[in-house]
Amino acid sequence: MSDSWWRSAAVYQVYVRSFADSDGDGIGDLRGVRNRLPYLRDLGVDALWLTPFYRSPMIDGGYDVADYRDVDPMFGTLADFDAMIADAHALGLRVIVDIVPNHTSDAHPWFVSALAGVDRDRYIFRDRPNDWESIFGGPAWTQVADGQWYLHLFDPSQPDLNWEHPDVRAEFEDVLRFWLDRGVDGFRVDVAHGMIKAAGLPDVGFMPGRQVELLGRGRLPYFDQDEVHEIYRAWRPILDSYPGERIAVAEAWAETPQRLARYVGPDELHQAFNFDFLDATWSADSFRKVIDSSLAEAAIVGAPTTWVLSNHDKPRHVTRYGDGDVGLRRARAATLLMLALPGSAYLYQGEELGLPEVLDLPDEVRQDPAFLRTGLSRDGCRVPLPWDGTAPPYGFGPGGSWLPAPPSWAGLSVAAQTGAPGSTLELYRAALRLRRTTAGDLTWLQTEPDVLAFRRASGLVCAVNLTSSPVHVPAWGPVLLASSPAPLPPLSAVDQGQTAVDGSLFRDRMPLIGEEILDRRGGVVLPADTAMWFDGAATG
Repeated sequence: MSDSWWRSAAVYQVYVRSFADSDGDGIGDLRGVRNRLPYLRDLGVDALWLTPFYRSPMIDGGYDVADYRDVDPMFGTLADFDAMIADAHALGLRVIVDIVPNHTSDAHPWFVSALAGVDRDRYIFRDRPNDWESIFGGPAWTQVADGQWYLHLFDPSQPDLNWEHPDVRAEFEDVLRFWLDRGVDGFRVDVAHGMIKAAGLPDVGFMPGRQVELLGRGRLPYFDQDEVHEIYRAWRPILDSYPGERIAVAEAWAETPQRLARYVGPDELHQAFNFDFLDATWSADSFRKVIDSSLAEAAIVGAPTTWVLSNHDKPRHVTRYGDGDVGLRRARAATLLMLALPGSAYLYQGEELGLPEVLDLPDEVRQDPAFLRTGLSRDGCRVPLPWDGTAPPYGFGPGGSWLPAPPSWAGLSVAAQTGAPGSTLELYRAALRLRRTTAGDLTWLQTEPDVLAFRRASGLVCAVNLTSSPVHVPAWGPVLLASSPAPLPPLSAVDQGQTAVDGSLFRDRMPLIGEEILDRRGGVVLPADTAMWFDGAATG
């Protein structure tokens, strides 16, 4: 494991309670993660990011932390964590953990004391509320027994900390050291833009719609305040004092790419999530604008950008891109586009299986606190993974699962897709393997409208057809990989002497290429909603 590993890493997000259950209680746990680490190694990722596993009432899936230095019994023990991280490192995998600094649980000892009138200024209390709204819906203030109100930008069970208080800053610096001492390789900083509020807590003022609609598009007095960067400038020396290049990546929303880039730098955080790529529409123009903007901003701060298509807060991209066969086809193409780009890629568990969003969960099983306040739910992307078998919970654990998996997932399980020609899992494995040979800057290539193509300095060429019809593109070199699952053309059609980057015959590679790919003009027919990788180094 080399230094600067994070600059081109593929990081796999593990939503712990939905990854693998070891004890039959229907909830994923750290032993389950440990047991499945060889799967992540074989998938080809460089690191895993664990969602919160700390002691918590679990009102918001663990993002309401009651004790930042212990494991919730639901997930295991500190000994389980230590064993898991030791095994991960032995397999060559780094481990990133979530840290939740904007708010605690209302069960945290500090907040319990605050309600009793002790050290209340560690949180944000005031005599009258302002007009701020919760991200989960409704007002962001709740009144306590003595008449004061406390701020919670999320659920009432998640009171916001007062980061102007020195106790808060000292506490989290110590929490960082606690987990760094246990060997973690980095932190994903939850709500990294939220810890500092504008002086005086001014009203937002009247606006049509909900305030959350300004997130990432406009200024809000409770997000992305300039003083938040002082916190990260204090954190960076702590990270740098440990060997192995420990990192922090921000979950941050800002109104412009320029403001988002401020979170990243040699004296602040290493990376910030690029949600613009996740939000891009299925068009060449949308993706091109996001890619160009992201790379330009990354160059300014001297750090690689990040790419992400799904996470635990957003509908899965198979469904966002149209669901069904069309959605899966586009999702696979978007994956090859993402994995060909310079920078690091963050994958969300289950996307390598082509899982769609589960849209028909019964209301009584939904647990997202946002559902109770707005009717909108993130539970559909959090359904436990299918590992094997023909019926739910598909090998998730020896018992049931905390959210029900649909009957249609039998063919999407890890076991069903392993070794299966054309499966989404084998596409990810092949792409992640080839990605390790890819390096250098990106140069755009001339193409037809609604087609994107670029070459990396190492020679890889990626072409993506974002239309509903096949298009002709040049043969930039031997075809290495394609996203459309269908049989290969006859060997004679692809040149029997043609070899892939690793020296294997193209015919012997996994058959992921659809339709007759070579046309009579010596170019390639790129099918609709499909991406292809070419070995551009073979042709110079």
